Amino acid sequence: MHTSPAAVPGSGDAGGMNVVVRQQAEVLGRLGHHVEILTRRASPDGPTMVELSPGLTLRQLDAGPREPIAKGDHEQLIAAFGARLGALEPYDLIHSHHWFSGMAALPVAHATGAPHVQSFHSIAADASTPLSAGERPESPGRLAGEAWLARDSDAIVTVSKAEAHTVATRLGGAPERTWVVTPGVDAALFRPAAPQPDLQLGETPAWARRLELAEPLARDFVVAAGRLHPLKGFDLAIEAIAAMPQHLRPHLVIAGEPSEDFTGYLDQLKTSANRLGVANTVSFIGPQSRMDLATLFREARVVLIPSHSETYGLVALEAAASGVPVVAAASGGLSEAVIDGETGIVLPSRDPQVWADALSELLANPDLTARLSQAARQRAEGLTWTRSTRELLKVYSALLDRAVQPAETRSTTDHSETRITP
Repeated sequence: MHTSPAAVPGSGDAGGMNVVVRQQAEVLGRLGHHVEILTRRASPDGPTMVELSPGLTLRQLDAGPREPIAKGDHEQLIAAFGARLGALEPYDLIHSHHWFSGMAALPVAHATGAPHVQSFHSIAADASTPLSAGERPESPGRLAGEAWLARDSDAIVTVSKAEAHTVATRLGGAPERTWVVTPGVDAALFRPAAPQPDLQLGETPAWARRLELAEPLARDFVVAAGRLHPLKGFDLAIEAIAAMPQHLRPHLVIAGEPSEDFTGYLDQLKTSANRLGVANTVSFIGPQSRMDLATLFREARVVLIPSHSETYGLVALEAAASGVPVVAAASGGLSEAVIDGETGIVLPSRDPQVWADALSELLANPDLTARLSQAARQRAEGLTWTRSTRELLKVYSALLDRAVQPAETRSTTDHSETRITP
């Protein structure tokens, strides 16, 4: 409801959730199902419906102003969005992503008899708790709303075991109705770089030329990517770069833009870089297309993921497919997305010096980097979006079996040909 899966990840409130929804929906369409993605119209332009790929349609529903609004303000539009959804032809199954969508869709699902699947992608924590516990409840009804959705939805789909644990312990979601479906990765788009010739002294690398950065930069650079939101911990990435020995210090490239709720966060990060004396070695390049992000990853030495909290951390998997080691915080699902010491380094500490030391070791030890890169790519090649979507279809099929078959005749028959409209 609050962000369109057709938006560029890293722009506004678009992030990993958008990638998961779009990629799984496209695979569902290729497998023969009819899928509609419903989102709130946030622009006066563009058609009400557009085919994104075979079997997949994006439908924009009018609820509130036809313009972007702060994420927290979407709560007041839940009823209007739900009314628009309820006026459409009934669906066979509804899968809601984030709590705004669930609050609008669950009453419609109950009214029409459609099974309702809920995915949270982030779960709120009380404002008095540390950031590592989860997102802040940006609007008043979130804490109670997420608990209601966990109790009353027919199934809950999480992206990691860590998120499933949070659903059970914080929201009271029943483990027997909770399914873990880990994301996939496009290993053809996100792929290792071909060998490149050495740069001449003072020559700007190709990635920097494309971004039209004026200053000649060192070949070594590291990337942090995502929504510019305090939860993502980009301040720690800047502090870690500043704590490194100057002769090893790489250029830090941060890709993404602030959401409507945190428009001042970019200025805070720039102020921090200035205060620490690394403003000339930190570049903010805004949100990137999927193709440009893939290029950026494959040319980077390391990808940093300093998030306070992540349900999974799709960026880690995209970096792995790019053959680039990850240094990640030991928060939530990141410990499942990155295998510590095998595909990257997972750090339980948020001490910038600890991060600086880990990054320095990677940059100074090409054998270690090569070993992690090779293992990361090999693991990512097996984590396809088709695999992920077929796991999701098991959830859908189980619910549809239960909805249409008498109890005494229910079975685990494969319903891969069922026409599903999540």
